[in-house]
Amino acid sequence: MGSGISRMVLSKKGFTIVGAIDMDPNKVGKKLYEVLGVEANEDNSCVVTKDIEEVIKKGFADVCLLATASFTKVIFPLIKMAAEAGMDIVTTAEEMSYPLALDPELSEEMDRIAKENKVSILGTGVNPGFIMDLVVIMLTGVCDTVDSLKVTRINDLACFGKAVMVEQGIGLKPEEFIQGVKDNTVDGHVGFLQSFGMFEEAFNIKFNNIRQEKSPIVTTVPRSTDIISVKAGEVAGCRQLGYANLGEKVFVTMEHPQQIRPELEQVDTGDYITINGVPNLNLQIKPEIPGGIATIAICVNMIPLVMNSEPGLKTMLDLPVPRAIMVDVRDLLK
Repeated sequence: MGSGISRMVLSKKGFTIVGAIDMDPNKVGKKLYEVLGVEANEDNSCVVTKDIEEVIKKGFADVCLLATASFTKVIFPLIKMAAEAGMDIVTTAEEMSYPLALDPELSEEMDRIAKENKVSILGTGVNPGFIMDLVVIMLTGVCDTVDSLKVTRINDLACFGKAVMVEQGIGLKPEEFIQGVKDNTVDGHVGFLQSFGMFEEAFNIKFNNIRQEKSPIVTTVPRSTDIISVKAGEVAGCRQLGYANLGEKVFVTMEHPQQIRPELEQVDTGDYITINGVPNLNLQIKPEIPGGIATIAICVNMIPLVMNSEPGLKTMLDLPVPRAIMVDVRDLLK
């Protein structure tokens, strides 16, 4: 994900990458353009380092892009370090899309640190942060009433790296997956709780019963990616369900079967939003919004909006409507 973000940043006029951090010994010490496989120029000639302090320091950069872990507590030390160095921050960490959902005290601390250092912090991605929450909220803007929401995303994980494969339990035997869910070594999709939190804030409501279910998607045919190979009878993905009640009634239903190479078993990808209300709305995007390029793009496209925002911890609810960068990014800054 970090390499993809770097390539897209370099494709936009007005950006220069002044530092790159990676713990992979095969990348450390090389020029960034070598690692990315692009033509050398003055915007991509920094040396990749594993020394965080060499890059995250005062006056070194305007923005820090973090594409490392999914969890707020894990990424917080880097966020704190970058904020105190005076850098605006955009991160792909799923929990950071709405950190108040699980870490209210840490969210308050990040907001304080950001304001003290006059920077902004945003977590975003295609999901959570866009298709299963922000787009749903936006669509309700043309509704008189909303009785219930159903959101389904069927996607292909083949473009993702090892960390995602581990989180989803891909390659495990079904019984290992089930045990992994019990002992929290199989995370599945990280984001339902954050999406529910965004809904609560957007609609000024409070859910009284939130629950999730995870089950293995067991393949009947061999499937493989650049990262992993899965045999028939092994787990190729995770089917996750989420529910949020208003009183006794389910208000939000979320369904998210994620797997590698679904087309090998004739499964079509897609994004589906159903709003039951006045009027009833149904949105279908087929095939899916591709998770890799979409997460990369929204992180890059949000950079000028984050830089222009008032200091503090932000969510996608706080910032202007996302849009593609089509001009020199410097022309978009206040």
